[in-house]
Amino acid sequence: MAVPLQTKCTLSPITNNIPRSHCPSLLRARVTCSLIPAKKSHPNREKLVLEKRLVNPPPSNDPTLQSTLTHRLWVGAGCTTVFASFAKSIIGGFGSHILLEPALAGYAGYILADLGSGLYHWAIDNYGDESTPLVGTQIEAARGHHKWPWIITIRQFANNSHALARGITFTVLPLVLACNDPVVHGFVSMFAFCILFCQQCHAWAHERKSKLPPLVVAFQDMGLLLSRRQHVNHHRHHRTYMSYCIVSGVWNNVLDDNKIFEALEKVLYVQFGVKPRSWSDPNSE
Repeated sequence: MAVPLQTKCTLSPITNNIPRSHCPSLLRARVTCSLIPAKKSHPNREKLVLEKRLVNPPPSNDPTLQSTLTHRLWVGAGCTTVFASFAKSIIGGFGSHILLEPALAGYAGYILADLGSGLYHWAIDNYGDESTPLVGTQIEAARGHHKWPWIITIRQFANNSHALARGITFTVLPLVLACNDPVVHGFVSMFAFCILFCQQCHAWAHERKSKLPPLVVAFQDMGLLLSRRQHVNHHRHHRTYMSYCIVSGVWNNVLDDNKIFEALEKVLYVQFGVKPRSWSDPNSE
């Protein structure tokens, strides 16, 4: 550092020919400059801040749970894009006199959306952190959700869904502009709709039936939407998370019974030495 070097030198030769009234300011300037410490990097600072945030659950009026104008605009853009794709499917189907094929494609989109939601849910629950590009905020929210699962029931809709809506907008809009096939749009519109609203289905699965709209309860009872009974294993299993799929939950038994996600975790650990969070996270509160 500069300070030890200066302490070995006398200041009198420097100030001999300078008026006394000017010396204090000169000395203050030299001392101030020499005592400024070098900046040090703190690579773990962000991690420590995150861990601090995870100590106590946020209150219901916490700004991180509220929807902003930007959130609402992204949800609006996502819904508009999905509606445009759905309209192309309907109009194209009637114009081409084909109705069964777009309907079947829509059903396939609904079934595969549940699988897609499970794959994505598994990935952000187990890998990456808040600094991961594009999905870091979702990973941070997922960690908080596993510590306090009930928080999702007080998180506002647009806050909970805007990230998915943004992804839907960027992926579906080019298809809307470039493709007119009603069968393609039958699949795309239903798949995108289910993905966009899968976090809301997830939130309903954490809510008491008495607080849910009757239609939602009916759909849950019919198995069309994820129910609380289906989703409870995701937060209670002693070894690893289960039941990742959050649209209808139709894939959960298949994936859990065949230990698909556990096999993927073992492959990734053997190949890259990365442990999933499900191997070490404590039970949720």
